[in-house]
Amino acid sequence: MELEEYEDKKIVLMLGEEESREKIQNMVQKYKNIENTLGELRKEKEYWQNILRKIQVKTPVESNDIMLNGWAMYQTIVCRLYARSGYYQSGGAFGFRDQLQDATATKFNMENTLKEQILKHSKHQFEEGDVEHWWHDETKRGIRTKFSDDLLWLVYCVCEYIEFTGDYSILDEVTPYIKGNTLSDNEDEKYDLYEESEKTDSIYNHCINAIEKSLKFGENGLPKIGSGDWNDGFSTVGNKGKRRKCMARIFLI
Repeated sequence: MELEEYEDKKIVLMLGEEESREKIQNMVQKYKNIENTLGELRKEKEYWQNILRKIQVKTPVESNDIMLNGWAMYQTIVCRLYARSGYYQSGGAFGFRDQLQDATATKFNMENTLKEQILKHSKHQFEEGDVEHWWHDETKRGIRTKFSDDLLWLVYCVCEYIEFTGDYSILDEVTPYIKGNTLSDNEDEKYDLYEESEKTDSIYNHCINAIEKSLKFGENGLPKIGSGDWNDGFSTVGNKGKRRKCMARIFLI
């Protein structure tokens, strides 16, 4: 394309996928019209403004306002929940703890997101009560670990959801477990195909199962720390099932 002096032109760049070549051709034909493209852009901006403007704060620092009034929440929704990608982690997997943590932040902006994440993640709890640390929906494969905190985020988020919405009916929702071989004493984790179990349970019982799984105590009656990456310095101190918890954990959400 060549531009004459003081001339301007608008260019549409399209990137995506469709189910058939015919649908691709129809899409290209539609958005060759620049007005159709600009119209869709306006709709997209309005969609996000309706979500992100629900909470607005005013601080003495303009950069804080820019971060808090839209940008941080947009990144949480689009990057963490939708794309499941970040500068430090671009695997595209669903993280049991990660997505539940992020979903709690959306309760003021997207009312159903937290509930949807709770129901989705409950389907990735093993019959024994532990959960997949992360998984890919496309392959149905994920990783089973001895992390001691993942499973309890389900309980925390259910409590958070009920306290915020007053909707106790979520406790009666029924979802299946997954099944697979348990980890041996010398296995910290295992990546595998974990299939849906025939066993189903209410969200309430999913939570009870998670709590009971977490109640592991040592010879002195103190809870065991297990393993996990929530504190790199302690990530594997309890993976042999012998270490006791000796520090308080603080959640900032």
